[in-house]
Amino acid sequence: MFNKVLVANRGEIACRVIRTLRDMGIRSVAVYSDVDRAALHVRMADEAVSVGEAPASSSYLRVDRILEAVQKTRAQAVHPGYGFLSENAAFAQACEDNGIVFIGPPASAIAAMGSKTAARELMEKAGVPVVPGARCATVQEATEHAQQLGYPVMLKAAAGGGGKGMRLVASEDEMANAWERAKSESKKAFGDDTVYLEKAIVKPRHVEIQVLGDRFGNVVHLFERDCSIQRRHQKVVEETPCPVLTQDIVEKMGKVAVQGAKAVNYFSAGTFEFLLSADQSFYFLEMNTRLQVEHPITEWVTGTDLVREMIRVAAGEPLSWNQEQIQRHGASIECRVYAEDPANDFLPSPGTIEQLRAPAGPGVRDDSGAYPGCTISSDYDPLISKLAVWAPTREQAIARMRRALHEYVITGIRTNLAFHERLMNHPGFIQGVYDTGFIDAHRDQLMGFDVPHEEMTEPLAVAVAMAAVGLERKMAATAHADCLDASRLSAWVATHRARRST
Repeated sequence: MFNKVLVANRGEIACRVIRTLRDMGIRSVAVYSDVDRAALHVRMADEAVSVGEAPASSSYLRVDRILEAVQKTRAQAVHPGYGFLSENAAFAQACEDNGIVFIGPPASAIAAMGSKTAARELMEKAGVPVVPGARCATVQEATEHAQQLGYPVMLKAAAGGGGKGMRLVASEDEMANAWERAKSESKKAFGDDTVYLEKAIVKPRHVEIQVLGDRFGNVVHLFERDCSIQRRHQKVVEETPCPVLTQDIVEKMGKVAVQGAKAVNYFSAGTFEFLLSADQSFYFLEMNTRLQVEHPITEWVTGTDLVREMIRVAAGEPLSWNQEQIQRHGASIECRVYAEDPANDFLPSPGTIEQLRAPAGPGVRDDSGAYPGCTISSDYDPLISKLAVWAPTREQAIARMRRALHEYVITGIRTNLAFHERLMNHPGFIQGVYDTGFIDAHRDQLMGFDVPHEEMTEPLAVAVAMAAVGLERKMAATAHADCLDASRLSAWVATHRARRST
């Protein structure tokens, strides 16, 4: 087993990995940019090394500086977390070339699944169902294939994910504009403007299967997660089990995911993402060759530590269990808490956190890299924490999440906490009747205000509407921070409130 591991990441995921390293008696090394010098992950690690200026391209994405930090601290392995260099095949290969263990899959598997078009073809050969689609070099080819597939269709960036470079095309009239926008966005986000075409699955659910393999050819799945609650094609809430899947379909999806992983000689943690249609047909979307943001809910229901297992596999040890030994119990939900403004199309809202009180108690887990006085930087993803709960049933898990959200207090910046509270009380979510378009379809109820109608074009009407929205947001934030009822305030919040009024 390793004596020292460098965590090539920041924020909550770096803190989460460091905790497991400490559980295992392994020393941890943090890396940080100039603006992260006082970050929580730096304080938690046994050692810390500066890797450059604030922009990720000058620090966390600098392969040379990460490798220098490894050599300087004599770490034996690197855990990349998620994002940044976690799915960079060149980085994984550079680690291997320098005698450093990459705690993740082999570079060959990352490369094989890194291009969506290549991955589609590879999975199709492995017997994994894929959405009908085609590669397109020109807008004319895209138009011809769209006519064959039938509208609506989806244009997607071949080199990336996270909703970047995606455009839904409902008719031929929209193709030319969508084509140019998808290519432009793909070029900016991934340095590659290659896009491809897929038949759009109407009102799909986004369901994924967690897989885990070792270096001896053993691969297992740890069931599914429903990640359909999304904004701008990016996940906001995840839960397991999926409220609409039958056990038979779960087993089929798990079998297919294991089959796909074995096709690329995969080991470590990975996730197969699928689109699920209303008739429960499922189609391969992509594979994430890393640890997922939403992994805590899988850990909750299976009683596992996926990071620990990744480290064990990287050290050459076999999986701790076989497929038959993996059981799940209860239900789990995760809400991603962001520094963002749901009332303003979920735009990031960076700034300094004044007060922070995280929820606790039975069945509550808050993975965070934040603390009172810390700054949520505009240089990185505005994720504050991942709030996850577990309970014996889905109904109880929703109730527990409501309780946890009610306890959560963050002041000084805007967050999406109120949005999550509304979601947990929405009849559609409670009934499990939702798809990837749920947020847009219920925007008025979830955002807490009505979007101005087209006829409200007079400057005065628009100004009044915007002022009302701003006032409501301010009142909601104040009410949430002060818990409405002064008699229920903790002493430190009451003191803070008194000081503000003087």
